[in-house]
Amino acid sequence: MKFNTKTIHGGQEHDKAYGAVMPPIYQTSTYAQSTPGGHKGYEYSRTHNPTRNALENAFASIENGNYGLAFGSGLAAIDAIIKLLKPGDEVVSTNDLYGGTYRLFTKIYESFGIKFHFIGMENADKIESYVNNNTKLIWVETPTNPMLNIIDIKAVSKVAKKHNILLAVDNTFATPYLQRPLDLGADIVMHSATKYLGGHSDVVMGALVVKNKELADRLYFIQNASGAICGPQDSFLVLRGIKTLHVRMQRHCENGKAVAEFLANHPKIEKVYWPGFETHPNHEIAKSQMDNFGGMLSFTTKGNDYDASVKIVEKLKIFTLAESLGGVESLSGHPASMTHASIPKEEREKTGVIDSLIRLSVGIEDIDDLINDLKQALD
Repeated sequence: MKFNTKTIHGGQEHDKAYGAVMPPIYQTSTYAQSTPGGHKGYEYSRTHNPTRNALENAFASIENGNYGLAFGSGLAAIDAIIKLLKPGDEVVSTNDLYGGTYRLFTKIYESFGIKFHFIGMENADKIESYVNNNTKLIWVETPTNPMLNIIDIKAVSKVAKKHNILLAVDNTFATPYLQRPLDLGADIVMHSATKYLGGHSDVVMGALVVKNKELADRLYFIQNASGAICGPQDSFLVLRGIKTLHVRMQRHCENGKAVAEFLANHPKIEKVYWPGFETHPNHEIAKSQMDNFGGMLSFTTKGNDYDASVKIVEKLKIFTLAESLGGVESLSGHPASMTHASIPKEEREKTGVIDSLIRLSVGIEDIDDLINDLKQALD
């Protein structure tokens, strides 16, 4: 089954009770038993729910995995991964990453005795010098948030396998439409399903996908024991969103390319960060591991003027100034004061998140309207 068909049919079956094409919303907390322990596969909805199970099957299918897990948020999904570790363990993470991930790592788990190394991973060979006997996980975002750096998943996987280390990849920006990390050697794929998988800015959710049963069982145990699951209504919404992922991503990619090219030629723009440019440092790797370059991009204005950048995002009319990304509508953001404000300024600026940086999530509106909106705001 090819990807465009998987988004609609992958891992799904018609409802056994009445043949419903879409899985029903099983809005129930518990299930009747005929005798103690005698049930139809469902006991309590924290552990299993038919609507959530349908979604988890869809997650596994589109990522070419065997097991999917749905959580109450992307951070809850990341939290479950870190709970695989114990005090004294170490993690090598990319240094350009979502601010919430950085906050979870440094403000929560460092106090439990887990050590994190934040490094640039554009050259995978650099990772080796940070690996020791305590290293248990390599955490990768690619493309990164918000600098759109590209990390070679195959190369990092070789390092991870050489040292018997888990490799987890945040695939939120690319989605499985563009990139499938499990096929490139990752052990765990993570998504903020709030973003492109849901696609309509109406739900908050996280996802994990794995191939290995032992690893899946450990994560299922954590999911159930910690309880950070999503509800059946949210599961239904994301399952519905996945069914149009392929057509939405086509337009996101088309519009993202047009916006990136417009900004690159605008006299007030200093630099545009988008992996589709041949001048992007890891453009060739992006070409080899991605099927297109996505709808996310960042740019800086000349002079690194904080006030000027704030005025631009305030003046945009079709691009909504808001947290999040990946919805059908175009969004703008100012990482230094929004999504990455939890990262200390000196650490942010080391990775390029300077005061003039603006991040765009290019939606699926008419491209002429998007370009004209950017024109009027920049002027």
